[in-house]
Amino acid sequence: MKPGTARVNGIRMHYARGGDGPPLVLLHGWPQTSHCWRFLAGPLAETYTVIAPDLRGYGHSDKPLDGYDKRTMARDVAELVVSLGFGGAVGVVGHDRGARVGHRWALDRPEQVGRLAVLDIVPTHALWQRWDTRLAASYWHWMFHLQPDLPELLAGKDVAGYLRYFFERWTYRREVFDPATIDTYVRAFSAPGALRAGFDDYRAAFPADDAHDSADAEAGRRLTMPVLALWGAQGLLGELPALEIWRGYADDVRGRAVAECGHFLPEEQPEVVLRELLEFFAG
Repeated sequence: MKPGTARVNGIRMHYARGGDGPPLVLLHGWPQTSHCWRFLAGPLAETYTVIAPDLRGYGHSDKPLDGYDKRTMARDVAELVVSLGFGGAVGVVGHDRGARVGHRWALDRPEQVGRLAVLDIVPTHALWQRWDTRLAASYWHWMFHLQPDLPELLAGKDVAGYLRYFFERWTYRREVFDPATIDTYVRAFSAPGALRAGFDDYRAAFPADDAHDSADAEAGRRLTMPVLALWGAQGLLGELPALEIWRGYADDVRGRAVAECGHFLPEEQPEVVLRELLEFFAG
């Protein structure tokens, strides 16, 4: 995978690219960067042109003070793909926050997304609709990260300790997050503006993303392309009926829970995820 930088939608976006074939875009989540695809990018590049950007506010990409609603972040990656010379529909894989960007991309520009794989999420709109004490206990960080200034104040005193909490609590196979891997992410979120930008990603969930999602739901807009939903059997979704939920938002959905896996599917179970992706995108 070779690094590159493109100016898109008013920001400089860093990406890694490799392979030769149909384009496949990999979108990471929080608290990570495109580094999370390191086990999958090479094998996928044997069949596809893999494009793995650092999303707005993350990694080596710019960290502006605004634009963290998923509509704007989806436009970033949509323009990136066009800038790299791809004019038709692409495959998209998103994990965590990146899956929410991919979902919005597919809703706003369905002609650009041929197939969509979403890892360890259900739609944001569905989470807000189902919010109860159990979900609040699992997704407490959403409420914390929504607050102005406070997350930066507290997490900023110990970035490494804060991120390690999630890599410890959200994993089943904890050994994949060795000290070198965690240090890579800690360095990324210790850069100027990085903590704030990551929290701004969450702050956009309400009211901006919620308003866009609610408008789509009221208008009956759904995903029309094939969708693959994978989630960790020990991940954040817990006992949520993920496929049933996704079928309320998309016409063609398949997927399953991945055994012995927490939230971080691309790193905890890369072999399983690779098989699922190759089968799905070959379809």
